[in-house]
Amino acid sequence: MATTTSARLALGFSCVGHSFAHLLMLLYPTVVLSLESAWDQPFETLIGLMLVSQVLFGFGAVPAGWLGDRWSVPGMMAVFFLGTGAAAIATGFADGPLGIAVGLAAIGLFASIYHPVGIAWVTRNPLNRGRALGINGIFGSLGTAGGAVVAGGLATAFGWQWAFIVPGALCAAVGIVLVLLIAGGRVVDTRDRGRSAPAESSRGDMLRGGMVLLLTIGCAGLIYQTTSFAMPKLFEQRLAGIVDTTAGVGALVSVVYLISASAQIIGGWLADRYELRRVYLICWLLQIPILAVAVTLAGPVLIPVATLMVLINTMAVPAENSLFARYTPPAWRGTAFGVKFLVSLGVAAISVPLVGEMYRAFQEFAPLLGTLAVAAAVGAVAALLLPTARRAPDAPQPAE
Repeated sequence: MATTTSARLALGFSCVGHSFAHLLMLLYPTVVLSLESAWDQPFETLIGLMLVSQVLFGFGAVPAGWLGDRWSVPGMMAVFFLGTGAAAIATGFADGPLGIAVGLAAIGLFASIYHPVGIAWVTRNPLNRGRALGINGIFGSLGTAGGAVVAGGLATAFGWQWAFIVPGALCAAVGIVLVLLIAGGRVVDTRDRGRSAPAESSRGDMLRGGMVLLLTIGCAGLIYQTTSFAMPKLFEQRLAGIVDTTAGVGALVSVVYLISASAQIIGGWLADRYELRRVYLICWLLQIPILAVAVTLAGPVLIPVATLMVLINTMAVPAENSLFARYTPPAWRGTAFGVKFLVSLGVAAISVPLVGEMYRAFQEFAPLLGTLAVAAAVGAVAALLLPTARRAPDAPQPAE
């Protein structure tokens, strides 16, 4: 009974953590719209202040995953909630570009804990793994959606500082609750079960599948991160006359990510019922024409197309994580997911200057969207190289 309670609490904290990880990392792309006028600095300069944060968000994933494997998953999750929340609060007290950059860097460092630790936690039980990842993914999408509307709403109503302070305080409060539950024995670490679980693929398939997935993961991360950073400015520019405030832009961006959150459940359902490689490949193929069409669109029609861009990208995530778990030794799953998210989130180090420099050069985003369409084509070709493993049903295991 205690193990069942711990498992349910673990899934709950993992889902809430996924929301906070994305929400806190995506506050700034909307806040920057307020800072342009408040600090009288151009967008391309201010957006660059988040570069170090994005680098740390990716590079911190490997040591975080290793600590989750070797030390404690619940302990690392507590550090994530407390550290990220405190860093966000501190960012709200920044009084200049340097303070913002340092605060964002701290958010990125602590937020890097979530994906290798929280996602690996969810994948330990292969029974209905796709559904569990889909549910977890919805919370991540809700956090992404919330980032824009929370930042836009708080910045417009109370000032940009509160866009960091309020969500940061809530995140830290969740961390305090988790610490109390760990101390009371309600949440326990189950990492030893992961160490004794059998591998799901041959060594050869693990090597080939892992190498191919690192390439597709890099392409997917480039598309997702670049889209997330550029969308507020893209909407401000191409929906002129439809939305004229930071809050309005933030609300529209949030609607896009809120609608696409349902893709995680659809993707999880498909991953549980159909061959993973086929599901993954179809998601890649669908992204190419959608991104190509978005290159020149403006006006209201851009909103549903932007929604499809995000929806198809996120629909692939449960299949991608299930494939990665299949090609990963169970004892090193946290560390392996750290490498995965180092690649996926580390490409944000490319995304930030890519968004800023392309906007500086062209003053609009058509070339950027064209580049992302090419990245989708590369991902589709790479997905064809995944091992064609037989779809054997997973053996039921006790819930953790």
